[in-house]
Amino acid sequence: MGAGRLHVTIMSTPPSLAPARPRPFWIDALIAIGPVVAVSLLGNAVTIPQVTTWYPTIAKPPFNPPNWVFGPVWTTLFALMAYGVYRILRTPPGTPGKPQALIAYHVQLALNLAWSCVFFGLNSPLGGLLVILPFLAMILVTIALFGRVDRLAANLQWPYVAWVSFATLLNVSIWWLNR
Repeated sequence: MGAGRLHVTIMSTPPSLAPARPRPFWIDALIAIGPVVAVSLLGNAVTIPQVTTWYPTIAKPPFNPPNWVFGPVWTTLFALMAYGVYRILRTPPGTPGKPQALIAYHVQLALNLAWSCVFFGLNSPLGGLLVILPFLAMILVTIALFGRVDRLAANLQWPYVAWVSFATLLNVSIWWLNR
């Protein structure tokens, strides 16, 4: 009998099936921060002129916060939103639920901007009310979908829900007092 031979075959993964390398963290950071900054800047461009002209002329409830409160609150909320979506972006490609979570997040972000444009830009508390209700619902959808991907990312959105819930009450009150 002849000597046995050991035959080793080294298989490499074809490039199309190789696992994708994660993007550098700074690209995901830019992707997370960019839309938030854009919405903040556009929302401010619509809101700030009205805060000194139209907004002081309408009736507001006694629990209306002073104007200086809004800047720090929104800065904090936008930072929490950006960090939450950053965490979602950093999950591996193909993570179940990731695309749906990102879509929901960007829809609520668009509704955030739409509310500023309607309430302040159009000076319409009723229009704002018609936008803020689906906006608030979409934040809750985002939290549910984020929670399937990253629990902390979802939990970071709860202060946002609290503030937009308060804003909804404020919006309803302003509409009621000015109808």
